[in-house]
Amino acid sequence: MAETARRLPGRPPLISIDEILHARPQQPVATTRGRGWNGVTVDVHRPYFDCAESYAGLDHHLVCYCPSGSATLVQRRAGAVHRGVVAAGTSYIMPAGYDSTWEGNSGRTVRLRIPPVLVDRAAGQLGHHRVHVEIRNVFLVRDPVIEQLAQSLLMEMNRETHPAQVLIADSISNALAAHLLRSYSAFGTPERTLDRSLSKLEIARLTEFIEDNLDRPICLDDLANLANVSRFHLSRLFKRTVGVTAICFVEQCRIRRAQALIAETSLPLAEIALETGFADQSHFTRRFHRHVGCTPAVFAREQGRRRTARRSARSADETEG
Repeated sequence: MAETARRLPGRPPLISIDEILHARPQQPVATTRGRGWNGVTVDVHRPYFDCAESYAGLDHHLVCYCPSGSATLVQRRAGAVHRGVVAAGTSYIMPAGYDSTWEGNSGRTVRLRIPPVLVDRAAGQLGHHRVHVEIRNVFLVRDPVIEQLAQSLLMEMNRETHPAQVLIADSISNALAAHLLRSYSAFGTPERTLDRSLSKLEIARLTEFIEDNLDRPICLDDLANLANVSRFHLSRLFKRTVGVTAICFVEQCRIRRAQALIAETSLPLAEIALETGFADQSHFTRRFHRHVGCTPAVFAREQGRRRTARRSARSADETEG
């Protein structure tokens, strides 16, 4: 049976993404460390020869991609030995927890270090119930998806630093995790949870949170954390249960609160816009008109006429009495 990331008593501790820099004699010539990128850590290594190295298992999955050149490498993992030529465009995959031995030569490599939580999160976003996903041990593969994603990360590393790179790296990391889940899961496609709807208690909890926070931005992550599901899964569950998307429901709550404030208070419309979480009065006016069929000003005038009519009726009753 393949060794997994669960260590047996007496075995060395797993090596972290940070610790691997000190465990290996060869330092990367380029890296994403220190850039503030989330997700996958990328280390680029030059070719080196006549290696003979052994390591305890990693606490992360390792995908090594060869962008150029070739070299003969002997890999030992989980009681299996593989001797092959790692050539341009090929990769190998070492799951978290595998002790390993390396002998021979190594060409230029792009080492993608993937926290298992990324793959587990991808499984959760697809509605799979398995908490931990096992990745297969692959000694050599030519995978065009891995190649494309690795090349995309290399291109970003060579570009001038820009704040957008954090978003780009995060997207590529999620795509790589999803690809590992789809193509290299040790147990095949993880079992999906049965389709379900949100319970009445969950809807009540979500609604209460929304109503209590209408004066500030509310995002899917907030609601997903409250329901203890991924944001992707929450979107599907909410639409199935309520009939509208979560974001649409939040906006409906904002409009209802705005209608109540217009009808029951004398607050200026600009202040009501801020009280109900809209960016400004212009945005508030557009969304209010879309939901109610008239602008907030028209709605306020109509409410004013109704209040005047009600006061006149009360005065008439008091006079007759």
